[in-house]
Amino acid sequence: MIKFNFMAQKLTYCAQLVKAHDPDRFFLSLFAPAACREHLWALFAFNHEIAKTREVVSETMLGLARLQWWREAVGKIYDTGDFPQHEILKALAPAIKKYNLPRDEFETLVYAREFDLENVLPTNIEGFLNYADFTSTPLMKLAVRIMGGDVDYEPVQQVAVNFAIAGLLRAIPFHASQRRCYLPEELMKRHGVSLRQLHDFLKPEEGLKALVKEISAHFVGGIKTKNRFLRATQRLAGLYLLQIEKANYDIFDPCMGRPIAFKELRIFIGSL
Repeated sequence: MIKFNFMAQKLTYCAQLVKAHDPDRFFLSLFAPAACREHLWALFAFNHEIAKTREVVSETMLGLARLQWWREAVGKIYDTGDFPQHEILKALAPAIKKYNLPRDEFETLVYAREFDLENVLPTNIEGFLNYADFTSTPLMKLAVRIMGGDVDYEPVQQVAVNFAIAGLLRAIPFHASQRRCYLPEELMKRHGVSLRQLHDFLKPEEGLKALVKEISAHFVGGIKTKNRFLRATQRLAGLYLLQIEKANYDIFDPCMGRPIAFKELRIFIGSL
């Protein structure tokens, strides 16, 4: 049974950051054993910091420098244990040591965020799915390790990619408002979706619905796992895809901004 008694306590820096900026993962962390939640929040806080790089820098070189700082800072945890005094690093270091988290997973996450700074579209659906994979799977693997799960046995990659697909589709209007786009260039051309109109007017073109539907078809259902966190994550991604389907794949439909009815309860039941 999930206990929420910690909510009456003062949340740590990482917990507050994740709750404010990555509420879905904060909620999903409640399906993990209570003893490892602080370590999960440190991990998710780190992910938030590198993921927001494109939003907080004005030039590519500044973004690369910011990502390099995080790469080197995490590297120092592994190399010397003498890392910069930062609240996230102070919380992340014990998690890395306690669970023997692989360094290459962190490096992959940082490397994947360099793509955000290039301002180019994925060439095709394979490129889109690779982006979803590289920005989500390493994080999910680290989270499962913290929870004591076997990343080689559990369907971590597919759950992670499903979650990323749902997130990227739902974020199309937000990315458009920042003149960003992660939709496959090949699919945009085939469906007649104009990047200029998407950016300048924030209106769905007729072909955008067909494009979103085609990408949604890459969501894989029927995944079986013993890990409750993964079950909850898969359930949440499925609810978001269902919301998109009910909106007739119009990602700009006002209903997309409304909370999903009984979302938390449905995830709870779906995770049992």
